[in-house]
Order: sequence, then C-alpha cells, then structure tokens
Amino acid sequence: MALTPVENQTPAFTGAVAAASGAFFGLFVGTAQGSGFLGILIGAVLLGALGFVLAGMTDKEKPLRWAIFAGFTAAGLLMGGLAAGVVGALFGWFAGWFVFWLATSRYRAHLAPYLTPGQVLWHYTFRVICGSIFVFLITPILVVMPLSFNAQDFFTFTPEMLRFDPAGYSLKHYQDFFTSESWQDALWNSVRIAPMATVLSVGFGTLAAIGLSQPHVPFRRAIMAILISPMIVPLIISAAGMYFFYSRIGLQGTYMGVVLAHAALGIPFVIITVTATLVGFDRSLTRAAANMGAGPVTTFFRVQMPLILPGVISGGLFAFITSFDEVVVVLFVGSAGQKTLPWQMFTGLREQISPTILAVATILVVISIGLLATVEMLRRHSERMRGMSPT
Repeated sequence: MALTPVENQTPAFTGAVAAASGAFFGLFVGTAQGSGFLGILIGAVLLGALGFVLAGMTDKEKPLRWAIFAGFTAAGLLMGGLAAGVVGALFGWFAGWFVFWLATSRYRAHLAPYLTPGQVLWHYTFRVICGSIFVFLITPILVVMPLSFNAQDFFTFTPEMLRFDPAGYSLKHYQDFFTSESWQDALWNSVRIAPMATVLSVGFGTLAAIGLSQPHVPFRRAIMAILISPMIVPLIISAAGMYFFYSRIGLQGTYMGVVLAHAALGIPFVIITVTATLVGFDRSLTRAAANMGAGPVTTFFRVQMPLILPGVISGGLFAFITSFDEVVVVLFVGSAGQKTLPWQMFTGLREQISPTILAVATILVVISIGLLATVEMLRRHSERMRGMSPT
C-alpha cells in the first residue's frame, strides 16, 4: 500500500523547534564566551527566526542552504578568525540542513506513518539525550589530543593554535616522552607489569568462569559476587586492604606484589566476558568429546577453548587496560622502583605540571581505542562462531 507524502510543516512549528535547537547550542557557545544566558537567547532568536522565515521557502532550499552556510562562515571569520570561521561553517551547515529537514517533514520519512506526534517527539528526544551524554563523555578526550601538539608549555590553546598557525604546533612533547629517562622507565615498568598481570587474570578468571558455569557448583552466586567484588568496592578501599595485607606477607613494594594486585583487579573482567561467552556454548560438544575418549584437558583445549577464545581474549584485553591504566593501587602497593606510566603522569600533574602528560594521554587514548576496536571485532566473531549472528 502506497503511503501518502507528509505535507510541509507550518512556520510556527519549524520556528519553535529550530529555536529550541538554537538555544541548546547557544548555551555551549555562550558559556565559552562567559554568558550562557546570552548564548541561549541569541541562539534561540537566530535559529527560530530562520526556521520561521524559511519554512515557507522550501522550493528554494539549495541556494538558501548555501547562503546560510556562507553567512555563518563569514560571521565566524569576522568575529574570531579561522577557528571561529570553521565553527561558524559547521553551525551554518547544520542550521540550513535542520531547518529544511523540519520544514519538509523529512524527519518522518523513516518512521512508521501511524506514530503520534508525541511518539515522534520522544523518538528524537531520546536520541538527543543519548547524543548529549556521548558528547559530554567524549569531549574531554577530544580536547586533550590537539593540546598535545602545543608548541608552548601550556595546558590551554594558544592564539597561534586557534589561528591554525603552523608555528603553534609541535611534536616536542612527544619527543620529550620518548627521550626522557623518567618517562621511559615508567613505560618499561608498565610493560613489565601489565602483561604478567594479564596472564594471571586470564588464567584464573577463565578457570573460575568455567567452574561457575556448571549448574552443580554450590553457592555459585555468592562465589561470583565475591570474585567480581573488586569492580564494585571503591578502589581506595581495595588499595588500602592490599597494602596492609601485602605488608604483612612481605609483598608490599615488590614487583610480584604489584602484579598480583593488578591481577586481582583484572580477574572480574575476565570472569564476566568468559561467562557471557559460555552462555551460548553447546555443552553437548564436551559430552560428545568425552564419549569418544577425550580426557578433560584434551576436551578443554581442543573443543571448548577454540569456541570461547574470543571471550577469553576480550577479557584479557580489558584486564590489560585495567593494569596499564591503574594508579591508585600501585601508589599503595608499589615502590619507587615500580613507578608505572599512570603514576608518572600523576606525579607530573602534582609536582611539575609537565605538558608531556598530554602527549602520553593521547598515546594511551589511541592504544585504548585500538584495543576496544579489537574487543568489538572479537565479540562479533564469537557470536558468528556460536551461530548468534549472521555471517
């Protein structure tokens, strides 16, 4: 059955929704300039007026969108130079697209025709809320990355950087990281500690997950709660407990003490990921292997492990990230000889405000993104192997 096209919206509707969007963006721009209320007012009036006027001119959409884009770009260049011009161009492109997206009712093109206006409103409101949370979480990371190329020893954007002047950018902070003895010693300690802690986490966590997945194990829920408690208990409490315990048995301030502490923090991640992988595991395969004469060890390595391997590797990657990025526990359990990269970053912030921290943070972000992308690929591969998703 063919659907009738949706008519264009009224200028009042387009202007009201566009004004709300303009107020939202104006809040951020105005806050950055020192007056959030003024930003809300200007953004609402500007975008609301555009929506009201352009709602009746949908037949000239393309040239009007180019005109809005050019106008915002020129305004940004006049008020703040190249950086403001880029921001103005982005906002002009969005304003032109958004106004006509509303005016021509294209926002309903991919929705079911029977949805009420309230349901349509909630559909997009929910996505705006999720997008705002995502922006709130990701913005601090995005700010750190360009600051790591600052040619000056500052933690703020310099006028040269805002003008996109090549003189304002430099790789000297990265050079300092790779040539400084203190930073390289900290990196070497992290490289020595994290892999060993990961191996222990994967070994103990995988065995615990497999054992707790058996229905005949008594008190499974209580044991599971105890094993994943390091994820729930505040880290400072765990660190203090480890300090008093390790000092009694002679492990405080030793390499093995830090490794065991990080392994204890990584085991819950391995247990959770491997347990999730075992949910779709066909246990008739292990029974078939036993019927054909395979022992428990052979069955585990030849039948069970290949199928749960993506989950094991995912848990190992989470354990590695946990160990590599951890600073609180190592401050309690470690000594000056086990100063890790996060510890060195903490020291740099507290004592000397070293801009090299920005370069190190950028490197760690890139590594984390790569590891998380690997985890996602392994998750999808595991689902395909277990028949839980199409190939």
